[in-house]
Amino acid sequence: MDLIRIGDKLISLSKITTMVEEIFAARSRGLSQADVSTQFGLDRAFVSRLETLGEVRRGPSVAIIGFPVANKAEVEAVAERLGVDFVWLMTDLERRSFAESRTGVELVNEIFQTARQVRQFDTVVLMASNARVRLLAALLDTRAVVPVILGQTPLNQDVVVDIDMLESIIKEVQSGESGDRGSLSNANPGEEA
Repeated sequence: MDLIRIGDKLISLSKITTMVEEIFAARSRGLSQADVSTQFGLDRAFVSRLETLGEVRRGPSVAIIGFPVANKAEVEAVAERLGVDFVWLMTDLERRSFAESRTGVELVNEIFQTARQVRQFDTVVLMASNARVRLLAALLDTRAVVPVILGQTPLNQDVVVDIDMLESIIKEVQSGESGDRGSLSNANPGEEA
């Protein structure tokens, strides 16, 4: 039910939700807590408490891109649990469908648009074949990239991502301790790309 009665007040949950979404949208656009509190007629401390209430984690922003991933749902669950900001995973079938459903120009435009979006994140974990990781890392040249090699190019089948290894990488990146990791291989950690 959207309406709740508290004493002589009738409260709308959807009105509260809408206002909270607008407050967070303003904060994500760069407005200070003081500016937002003035704009919405609220106490600055209230805005701070809202942020604390909804906080998942602190630290650098992280994106994960991976294909072809066999255990996509498992990887997505770990990413959600750890508060990864952006996740784009595809199975081999999804990857082929993505490429084949677009003209060459549409595909290139979409790849560059996604690269522009992903460049906003502090660190990008790239999970793909050795050649694809190098290509994607070059597109994201201004960001810290953590490569996870799923195998040698070409990969024509889905690869199971080592969840424990991925969780360790994400936690390390989020803590700001990742430094220069070099290249990691999902199948054989000692293998060079």
